Amino acid sequence: QVQLVESGGGLVQAGGSLRLSCVASGRTFSSYAMGWFRQAPGKEREFVAAITWSGAITAYTDSVKGRFTISRDNAKNTVYLQMNSLKPEDTAVYYCAGRNDYYYSRAVSGYAYWGQGTQVTVSS
Repeated sequence: QVQLVESGGGLVQAGGSLRLSCVASGRTFSSYAMGWFRQAPGKEREFVAAITWSGAITAYTDSVKGRFTISRDNAKNTVYLQMNSLKPEDTAVYYCAGRNDYYYSRAVSGYAYWGQGTQVTVSS
């Protein structure tokens, strides 16, 4: 079992950057594919980015391609989401998620483990 704790959210102006971190407990982090999702008020939780357990393959939703980068450091049990050129529409609670599989999923239902979320607010 894995427990996930996100950090790094905050308030930033449009065009700015933030880096989210998600630290996982347990010694099997390297065998988990990881994902980042977000949920804006009144909207469903949506896929943002994901990475295989080796870090070799990544995926992004179209709206963040070229602006966000997902990465992981298995020695530190941590997955990151570097967010650049932020827009007001990126405002949401961002969640880290894990699944015990090599490959990621783009579906909320594809992940068994979730963090508590971290708020990202982008002002115009």
